[in-house]
Amino acid sequence: MNDRSDWRTSRSRRWQATAIAGAGFPLVALLGRTLRWRVEGLDQLERVAGSGRPPILAFWHGRILPATYYFRRRRIVVMTSENFDGEWIARIIERFGYRAARGSTSRGGPRALVEMKRAMAAGLPAGFTLDGPRGPAGHAQPGAVWLAKITGNPILPFHIEAARYWTMGSWDRMQVPKPFATMALAIGQPVEVAGDASDADIETIRASLERELACLRDRALAMLGTPPAAHVS
Repeated sequence: MNDRSDWRTSRSRRWQATAIAGAGFPLVALLGRTLRWRVEGLDQLERVAGSGRPPILAFWHGRILPATYYFRRRRIVVMTSENFDGEWIARIIERFGYRAARGSTSRGGPRALVEMKRAMAAGLPAGFTLDGPRGPAGHAQPGAVWLAKITGNPILPFHIEAARYWTMGSWDRMQVPKPFATMALAIGQPVEVAGDASDADIETIRASLERELACLRDRALAMLGTPPAAHVS
């Protein structure tokens, strides 16, 4: 029962969502407190945040766990799926100080984008997993670009790598840092999207974000002293 209308009618599934969130939050918080961070480009985030236009933070779905911890308590609004998985994920991230806009590229997306637009107009930043919620991994969807177009707020891409980690068998090959791992966060330059951007412009920016995230990945690996060719994610 992955459909929202199905799982919500099941008392056991609602209990499962509560139990997963109840266990997941302290585990992520405990792991996060052990991580050691190296950060490049933090000035980009501070400059955009100080401009009065909160950024749209954009990254790959496979780095959602360390990103959730690092950017906690910043009142970031993020899009989460309306299905069962999206429910327990929303409950966890809300405890880290995020706000969930329910929807995805496959269902409820336009409504979630409207909610995110309203939140950004109220001064809140947004977070976007460019290849979420189902992939393919490393292929940027245009949602963040559309949000930048309708809000006038810049996209701020970033990438995170862990020196030591486990890799999940999920579609996004989610990276779970090992306790006390050194983390590298590389933040890129803001990407502007004009309010009159055409479909062709949006596609160009979408493709450029993929290339930028590849460059940021290489930067993050270099911060850890890991040659990109030797890295297996």
